[in-house]
Amino acid sequence: MLPTPQRDLSAPTIVIGAGPHGLAAAALLRRSGVLAVILERSDQVGASWAQRYDHLRLHTTLGASKLPGLSVPRQAGPWVGRDEYVRYLESYVAHHRLDVRLTTLVQRIERAEPGSGAQWLVHTPDRPVTAGAVVVSTGRCHTPNIPDWPGRSTFTGTLLHSAHYRSPAPYRGRDVLVVGAGNSGTEIASVLAGAGAERVRIAVRTPPNILPRSSARWHAVGRLTEVLPLTWRDRTSLLTQRLAVPDLTSRGLPRPRTGLYTRNAREGVNPVLDHGFVDAVRSGQVEPVAAVQAFEGPDVLLADGTRLRPDTVIAATGYQPNLHNLVGSLGVLNEDGQPLAVGPETHPAAPRLYFTGYTNPLTGVLRQAGIEARAITQALRRETARVPLPSPRVGDRTADTLHRGHASS
Repeated sequence: MLPTPQRDLSAPTIVIGAGPHGLAAAALLRRSGVLAVILERSDQVGASWAQRYDHLRLHTTLGASKLPGLSVPRQAGPWVGRDEYVRYLESYVAHHRLDVRLTTLVQRIERAEPGSGAQWLVHTPDRPVTAGAVVVSTGRCHTPNIPDWPGRSTFTGTLLHSAHYRSPAPYRGRDVLVVGAGNSGTEIASVLAGAGAERVRIAVRTPPNILPRSSARWHAVGRLTEVLPLTWRDRTSLLTQRLAVPDLTSRGLPRPRTGLYTRNAREGVNPVLDHGFVDAVRSGQVEPVAAVQAFEGPDVLLADGTRLRPDTVIAATGYQPNLHNLVGSLGVLNEDGQPLAVGPETHPAAPRLYFTGYTNPLTGVLRQAGIEARAITQALRRETARVPLPSPRVGDRTADTLHRGHASS
């Protein structure tokens, strides 16, 4: 039960979201002596991972997938599966004795009243909670995004986002169009083709930068080459793709013209690590087609004028952070709904409000969780040293309740 805020009481730091970034931030805050409570809207930690498709595997090695203070067990294998990673996150909570409040939705964050002894007021359905600092870690992949294609509502087939795809079993014998050639789209398409779908096509707007699966070590290369000029890195990456990946132009998938570093800088897009997609395209099991332009009853209209009539369309078209309801009134988002300041940086109008998990670096998202957690912890400690927060009154039942951590797993 969350306590009722009191004006003269300093609450702990509130971390919103019990995914990898939120858990890493809370663990390092706790290690540094900063008390933190994690509020999670679902009934488990790592919910966004647990809800992904059954055959999901990490694209990073064990060393690049761990969070600060606990390694991923070697038994999980070189390519950690969805369920194994969720179990790791649960173990992480227990190992660090993190205070996680499950099924606790955060509706919005507001500035606390001056003189209240707190910086922020965090609203939940039960009651508001005061906080000296807030770390928002609901993530860039919070809300599935399906483009508002003309005629979408008229489509008589089945249309779903990849977030709601679970396994290839329901699509055996079906004609499926996958929209989007990122890591999720290419992996789903190749698995469907090998699991009995009658026909699998993938709609491609921009040819992806594809690397062999073994190039998970590309994250290490990304770290080593960060100081080099962007044009040099792009040319090197395109050359690497030419040497390592067959030319699929004759199959409808031309080589990319833009290097993967530029695409990451401009669009936040990472290269596709091949999980069988290249072979599926070469063999004709997966057919690349033009981008989707519109829907018309049972038909899907493509940018090149082609009409398709698939049974199912799976839109692997990305996500939105969906932060407007949470912090939209604070002036901390850009016109695309992204935080104006991430990691240890805070917006001038919102001191001690941190955002973590809103970038997609080539050096690895999970590795980045640890980097941002360390930076936020250091920034908050510096800020607290400059302007200390009031200490809770000894013996105050509300303070004792807030500061008494319990491990959830």
